[in-house]
Amino acid sequence: MATLKDVAKASGLTVGTVSRVLNNRGYISDKTREKVYRVMKELDYQPNEMARSLSKQKNNIIGVILPQIEHPYFAKVLSRLEREAAKQGYRIMLFVSRNKEKREEQCIEMCKSGRVAGVVLCSGSFETEKFRGLDFPLITLERSMDEGTSSVECDNYQGGTMATQHLIDKECHKLMYIGGMSAGEDVHMPADFREVAFRDICAKTKTENVVIVTEKQMFDSMEYYEFVREKLIEHPDVDGVFASSDVIGAYVLQACYDLNIEVPGRLKIVGFDDVNIAQFTSPGLTTIHQPVEQMAEQAISAIVQIDAGKVVPTKTVFPVTLVERGTT
Repeated sequence: MATLKDVAKASGLTVGTVSRVLNNRGYISDKTREKVYRVMKELDYQPNEMARSLSKQKNNIIGVILPQIEHPYFAKVLSRLEREAAKQGYRIMLFVSRNKEKREEQCIEMCKSGRVAGVVLCSGSFETEKFRGLDFPLITLERSMDEGTSSVECDNYQGGTMATQHLIDKECHKLMYIGGMSAGEDVHMPADFREVAFRDICAKTKTENVVIVTEKQMFDSMEYYEFVREKLIEHPDVDGVFASSDVIGAYVLQACYDLNIEVPGRLKIVGFDDVNIAQFTSPGLTTIHQPVEQMAEQAISAIVQIDAGKVVPTKTVFPVTLVERGTT
């Protein structure tokens, strides 16, 4: 069985450097980190076994895996998770996956070797097989995964229904949905139900509609403007837009201003999430409020309860509310 010294020798690094990589201590370059994990995989080295031999107890650390932190929603989630963890006497260890598979594998291995009390997973591109056999609770936040210990979500279908019906009640006759991913026939993420609800309500009310889906790189960079502007030009008769996030909704509002489309007179907009940007636009963005505070509290509470040997619900769904502002 490979040892820590074997990993150090094969990677051309010192034992201390390899140890810092495994325990996520001090500054380690991405190149060095990748080299260590590559050698660990080649030698079939299991750092978690070493951790068990050193101590039978876990740290008061909760791992948080986000796809990015630039997006206002994930920044809000991180802030609330950190606040709730501190209340319970835990610390946050943050990982940003950038939706890259190699980075995701590293996040999981570092959580294993770090003997975390649990992990809150918000990243959406993990393969579920990577989470089988974990010795810590995995709480998913707005993420569907069978291998998770417990999931925390908002009622995305309810939110999509509220947003769509609100536009119809405001006498919009042709609606546009702009989302980050297509639900298609398969629903992969809880947020996909926003589009499902949009389609269902439009079909039920016989409302003319068009569904527009952005590309993945737009989600990563949040550069939606040109795309949104182009779609508004392609569909000049659209008078109501349901944006699957407030960021997209803000870009719709900006494009309308540049195209001389009056909001809310000529076109109405509803976003989703209710992050700060929804209040800073002019006019303010009508949106669906996602109760991030309660969701974060539930996620942290689940880890704390499991750490104490208690049972937690496998799924918790929080209701959402419509916040009407100037765009409708």
